[in-house]
Amino acid sequence: MFSYYSTYGHVEKLAREIEKGAASVEGVEAKLWQVPETLPEEVLQKLGAPPKSDVPIITPHELPEADGFLFGFPTRFGSMAAQFKAFFDATGGLWRSQSLSGKPAGFFYSTASQGGGQETTPLTSITQLVHHGMIYVPIGYTFGAGMFELEKLKGGSPYGAGTYAGDGSRQPSELELAQAFHQGKYFAGIAKKLKGSQ
Repeated sequence: MFSYYSTYGHVEKLAREIEKGAASVEGVEAKLWQVPETLPEEVLQKLGAPPKSDVPIITPHELPEADGFLFGFPTRFGSMAAQFKAFFDATGGLWRSQSLSGKPAGFFYSTASQGGGQETTPLTSITQLVHHGMIYVPIGYTFGAGMFELEKLKGGSPYGAGTYAGDGSRQPSELELAQAFHQGKYFAGIAKKLKGSQ
């Protein structure tokens, strides 16, 4: 299951590639969900945010149905956007029952700039997984040479796939989308192995 929040569509583009990567693993069903928006429509209009896509909205009660999760969000000052934090804050009942314990999870993200949180955003988000007893699955350097690209601007890190949005006009590059596809495929393979070992 891949849940995301996207204000301007950057994280959604990564999510769609991650979904394709996961679906490329035999025997894996990939589902894409978005978390609820918390900003009023008039604020979103002032921000110039495009309308939300038709991807279904998830509730916390649907999380236990999945075998694993990749959570995606833009960064806000080095941590996850408030919309996703509000979603996690609504998982208290799942935390109490430890309904997500032992399930693999990871992150993907978007930042405005190189110093905007490509590593701090997932690092500060790990606490959500820890309290639920989930197993954190980073991509490490499994993306190979793409992890060491220095000639082209590329988001992402060993923590997960990422993109740079700049002022919102920059879209995810082919290399960033390839890393997102890789993360989906890599994560799905691990989730499948974990499920098979139970």
